[in-house]
Amino acid sequence: MDLRLAGKTVLITGASKGIGLACAELFAEEGCDLHLIARTVADLDRARDAIHSRHNVAVTIHPLDLSDGGHVKRLIAETGAGLDIVVNNAGAIPGGPIHMVDEERWRQAWDLKVFGYINMCRELYPVFKAKQAGVIVNIIGTGGERPSAGYIAGAGGNAGLIAFTRALGGQSPEDGFRIVGVNPGAILTERLTTILRAQALDRFGDEARWEECMPTNPPPGEPEDCADLVVFLASDRARHISGTVVTIDRGAVSR
Repeated sequence: MDLRLAGKTVLITGASKGIGLACAELFAEEGCDLHLIARTVADLDRARDAIHSRHNVAVTIHPLDLSDGGHVKRLIAETGAGLDIVVNNAGAIPGGPIHMVDEERWRQAWDLKVFGYINMCRELYPVFKAKQAGVIVNIIGTGGERPSAGYIAGAGGNAGLIAFTRALGGQSPEDGFRIVGVNPGAILTERLTTILRAQALDRFGDEARWEECMPTNPPPGEPEDCADLVVFLASDRARHISGTVVTIDRGAVSR
């Protein structure tokens, strides 16, 4: 299937590892130029070098903390006119029940993921409306579909982003572009490990036993499983899809 993505320019946040990096690799394979955003320069350098070793595309890195709304404004002011697709992926909301996640950690996590996504969409909306073209893909998470007290900060944050994506993606086609969401379940990334460590600390008093909290039915997926869906949704093959949040968890939330 030809996704007709060659020559498009894609901005990906949280792009230096995990799902973000898997998305970057697949977009590059399709012939897209990339803007990669993460907080750590060394991680971005490694991601860029890895992509350049396999694909002949332009890769620009931006070491930024997107919990600062001013950084989002400047980023889109510099890059927005040339963008075709934006993938919001930055942010790891900590696991744990309410007594383990204090206000400071909770606010820091939501500033990056929840308000980071909101600010990115706010800045992009007039840009894509003026162009009458563009796609935003918000990578959210099934914690908002199947809330758990053991992942309370993520449950609230992800549920809010699901509603935000559906509401804004219902309006955006009238303004010439699409907004869609993806809800990954358990995917083998550092984020999953962080959540499982918090669960192990709460259950066993020992975060080193995190592997005992690993889901087995179904087992976790790979970042590439999520990237395949993201790239399809960003393509013209999905041109009739907007305001939709697609779950990718091998049926876990339906059990």
